[in-house]
Amino acid sequence: MAGIQSFKTMFLALGLALAATAGSVAPAMADANIAGAWSGSGSLVLPSGATEKVRCKVSFNKSGGKSYGMNAVCASSSAKVAQTAMLAQVGPNRYVGEFTNQEYGVTGTISLTVNGSSLSANLQGGGGSAVFNLSR
Repeated sequence: MAGIQSFKTMFLALGLALAATAGSVAPAMADANIAGAWSGSGSLVLPSGATEKVRCKVSFNKSGGKSYGMNAVCASSSAKVAQTAMLAQVGPNRYVGEFTNQEYGVTGTISLTVNGSSLSANLQGGGGSAVFNLSR
């Protein structure tokens, strides 16, 4: 149970700082629309330094202007967690915001970079971090 708690805390704390991979993705030519369903995988680095492979299903809903709400469910071999986030578009293909996992009381930052039908996400928070690659 402690491993699951650490995973969830770390995962949520990773704050969806998805910005870590932003530098490796070429910018899009036009505003990227993230609304809709995405899925993919990535890795989570726990506060202990241990790494876990994670799969996620994510949906984004436009909430006005250049703001989006996010709902995500991610799972590893040891745990399944759900979190929400609010993101703002800060560039043609970049979004930043904060995520929350109410079940474990964890918050953090999230950063997204979109390139066509691919999305790179970085999270920071709760003593951990995560990097994900998602597609439509």
